[in-house]
Amino acid sequence: MDYAIDAWDPQYGAAMAPVLDDSSGTIDLDVEMPEADWRPIPAGGESASDVLFVDGVRRVDARVWSIGTERTEPALAVSVAAGAVRCNGHATIVDTRVRRMLVGRAGLDAISGSGLTWRPLAAADDDEATMIGAVQGEMGRLEAEVAASLPAADLTVLDGPLSGHVLVGEAVGYVKSHRVAYLPPSVEGLVRRLAPTERTPLFVLQTNRTRFSWYLRLPGGSGHPWSGVVRLEAPATASLRRAIELADLVGATLPRFASPPHRDARAPVNLLPIAGLEDTLHHLLGDRDFLHRRLRQAVAA
Repeated sequence: MDYAIDAWDPQYGAAMAPVLDDSSGTIDLDVEMPEADWRPIPAGGESASDVLFVDGVRRVDARVWSIGTERTEPALAVSVAAGAVRCNGHATIVDTRVRRMLVGRAGLDAISGSGLTWRPLAAADDDEATMIGAVQGEMGRLEAEVAASLPAADLTVLDGPLSGHVLVGEAVGYVKSHRVAYLPPSVEGLVRRLAPTERTPLFVLQTNRTRFSWYLRLPGGSGHPWSGVVRLEAPATASLRRAIELADLVGATLPRFASPPHRDARAPVNLLPIAGLEDTLHHLLGDRDFLHRRLRQAVAA
C-alpha cells in the first residue's frame, strides 16, 4: 500500500473531500476539444507581468439574540474585509475595505457603539448556514467593489468561484478546495495525471450561473493525486477563444506564485500574494475579544 502526506494543514479541514458530491449542474466537455481527445495541456505563452489578486475574509464576532415581544430569534454579528494586492515586480496591497453586519431575519436594527456599527443584513431565515450564505454573498459583492475600483491588470484573480461574486470584467475565479465532482469518470482520471503546470481542456459548467472552467496543477504538491490541483473559472461572457487565452495565461502565471510548504499551511495552492493579503485583512477585522466587549456594551446601553 502506498501513502502520501497531504501538505494542506489539517486545521483548515481537507483540501479535498473524501467523497466528492455529484454536481447538480450540467457539463459540456466538448468545448475546447472533443471529450474523446481530452489530454493534458502544458502551460504555454508568456506570463502576465501585472497581476491583481482579490480576496475577502469573514469572522463571526458574536452570536446575538434578537428579543421581541412575541419571539426571540438568533442573529450573527459578523465582520468581513476585502482587498487586493497587485504584483508587478513587487507585491503591493492597493485597497482594503471592512464591513460589519448584523445578519438575521429582516427587520433587525443596527448595533452601534464606540464608533463601530454592525448594519442589518437580511437572510432568508435564521438558520445559521443560511445566514453564513448571506454573508458570503455580501463578501463577494465587497470583493467585486474592490476589483472594479482598481486600474485593470494583465490578469485579475478572484479567490473563490465566480458564482460567489458580482462578475468583474474578465476576472478568473480561483478555487483551491474540492467538494463536488464536476467531471465524469471518463475524464476525471486526467486530473490525477496532470503534471505540474499542466491543465485540463476547458469545459462549460452550468449551475446557477454558466461559466468556463478547467483544472490546473501547481508545482510543489505532496504526491497525493489531487495535491496542488486547483479549479479555475472564467465568465461565460468571454468568447471561447478568449477563455482559452485566459486559461493559457493563468497556466503560465500562477505557478510562480505557488506557496512552499515551509511558508504556508495550505501549500502550494494558497498563493503567496493571497496569503499575505489574508494576513492583512484578518488584522483589519480587529481583535475578536475587543469587538465582543463592544457588542456587549452596546446592547446593554
